[in-house]
Amino acid sequence: MRYTRVSVGGRAVWGRVGEEDIELLSDSPIEGDPTVIGEVPIATAHWLPVVVPPVFYAVGYNYPRHIAHARAETPTRPEVGYRANNALTGHRTPIVKPVGVEGRFEAEPELVAVIGRTLRRATYKEAQEAIFGWTIGNDISARTWQHQDRTFWRSKNSDTFKPMGPWIETDVDALAQTTTLRVNGEVRASFPTGDMVFDPFDHIVEITRHITLQPGDVLWMGAESTCQLEPGDTVDIEISGIGVLSNPVQLEGNPS
Repeated sequence: MRYTRVSVGGRAVWGRVGEEDIELLSDSPIEGDPTVIGEVPIATAHWLPVVVPPVFYAVGYNYPRHIAHARAETPTRPEVGYRANNALTGHRTPIVKPVGVEGRFEAEPELVAVIGRTLRRATYKEAQEAIFGWTIGNDISARTWQHQDRTFWRSKNSDTFKPMGPWIETDVDALAQTTTLRVNGEVRASFPTGDMVFDPFDHIVEITRHITLQPGDVLWMGAESTCQLEPGDTVDIEISGIGVLSNPVQLEGNPS
């Protein structure tokens, strides 16, 4: 099953995605059993981030090739950081490059786990069972800001820097898929999605030793490769078995 959120009359509404239409739902499917209250065509849908998480968790170096390229140390245990919900944006909405950004402005294609139940001190099996579904994230980074600041407050968290969507897929073996990054239709990176140092369930076990996970929390799993973006580009991230997240890139103040 595929679930998403769309804007209808300026209001965020959950939906169940079909072949041509999105069935609008009375409430979130993550914890309940909502009813159908209408439908909109996929072709004209205004896509929103698939969930607004209570907490937005993000994994850093988690793919061997990325670690080697960055000349970083391989992590010896699962660790996470945090990102800001204001950075989230939906499928087909613009990634806005701020006027003050210079140097590398990069995309990172990531698998995203959506948590479906409350968890504390979870076992590995409980972690597996707690996944509501999987979606796609694009971790946009302004590298000059990343090196200038003591934290990632603007380099990772500026508005529109975290596209997520287009939907949550509940029936897929996410770690058996392939992640592909395209810019203007050209493949810039492709790698096995599950080729991680620590998988999502390892991270969930570690997180819940100290922090309670809640339904709707998201866990972004890191990327193997990065890719430079410029205003005017369109960046597509495909994870086989899930879908394609697509976003145009524009310069702040220049919607064209």
